[in-house]
Amino acid sequence: MAPLEPWEKVLVDYDAFSQTAHGKQICTDCHNGVHSSDKETAHDGLIASPSAEPEKYCAECHEEQTATYPFALHSTQEGYWTALDARSVPENHPALEEMFGNHCATCHTTCGECHVSQPKNVGGGLFTGHVFEKTPPMTRSCTACHGSRVGNEFLGKNEGFPGDVHFREGRMNCVKCHEGSELHGSATVEADAEVHRYADAEDPKCVDCHPTAAPDGDSNPMHQAHGDTLSCQVCHSITYTSCDGCHVAISQKSGNPFFETEATYPTFLIGRNPNPTEERPYKYVPVRHVPISPTSYQFYGDDLLPNFNALPTWLYATPHNIQKNTPQNTSCTVCHGSDGSLFLTADKVSAEELEANQSVIVGLVPPPVEMFIGAPFLPTSHLDLASNACTACHATGIRNAPVSPEDHAAYKDENCSGCHKLQP
Repeated sequence: MAPLEPWEKVLVDYDAFSQTAHGKQICTDCHNGVHSSDKETAHDGLIASPSAEPEKYCAECHEEQTATYPFALHSTQEGYWTALDARSVPENHPALEEMFGNHCATCHTTCGECHVSQPKNVGGGLFTGHVFEKTPPMTRSCTACHGSRVGNEFLGKNEGFPGDVHFREGRMNCVKCHEGSELHGSATVEADAEVHRYADAEDPKCVDCHPTAAPDGDSNPMHQAHGDTLSCQVCHSITYTSCDGCHVAISQKSGNPFFETEATYPTFLIGRNPNPTEERPYKYVPVRHVPISPTSYQFYGDDLLPNFNALPTWLYATPHNIQKNTPQNTSCTVCHGSDGSLFLTADKVSAEELEANQSVIVGLVPPPVEMFIGAPFLPTSHLDLASNACTACHATGIRNAPVSPEDHAAYKDENCSGCHKLQP
């Protein structure tokens, strides 16, 4: 996005703005300052971003939105601290707070940075001469912040990969799926504040618009067989971006904070869902590497993440590059009985991150479909076996001790051999 000229950032279109509801108020109602023809006097006590205090400046007219916004993901940064606290220890909190204040606290946004101006982290600047936009302009607001991954995927800016079908063919923008009620939050008490962006309801949910794609919604055998075993993106996403470790520091020359990412690269890998919930029960999901390493914050102190392995570095992903037809849904054999190239197997994880990713690494790729063809009867409870491999029955976890011969005999006694034709 091209930067605005200085005058473009601040020039108010009085003719347009004065015709709006916000334009009926005088400037000092929201921005404080003093009525004066002298610039310095006029700006005395100026509040540049009133909506940084939405309960004070916005609630009179927008009570419903301001009541929940402190707990919305666009406002709260608790999700970051959920991860930092898990990887660290309380005594490291002061150093991490300093780091967070320098490098992270400017992320997320106020009401005005969605509805009046571009976000500060892309240089700011009024959208349309201070006219409030009910629907934020996608490329100047949404993808201005969510650009390097979501924006590039959705708009098809990753070379060689088409944009999301919802944009490419449907010309849909972000708010077609991400409605205001979601963006403004839903929690009303602090105890309900979001602690992780996947902690609450799955909104938007694909089957809300595509009800026939639900496991019981049509006769598509793939939807029927995989049910809640696979997230929709497993079959309908294409290659997306992953990043390696990010390191933060303060420039010795300018004194300004900066960050450096080790590497950015294209991936498509299916991993195990590290935290299945009622809303997201999937056993397999796309995973992408996030920019974290044990030494990410070492500028602020040694060993600030002593519990680094408490969380995976390959995380649940919801890529915004949906396609009806993808390389992985062309044939059952792409996944079943394959060489495992689409799966996050241990050989694709760096040695120093193996322990952290035990919950997402796929130990055994799905067996060949032939194992299930010709079975006299496939119970409903076994419909997910084709994509759940041995772990459907053997819930011992990756790299744990295998089940005993006695346990295996018990499974066989329950007529497993009726289905598992390739086994004695």
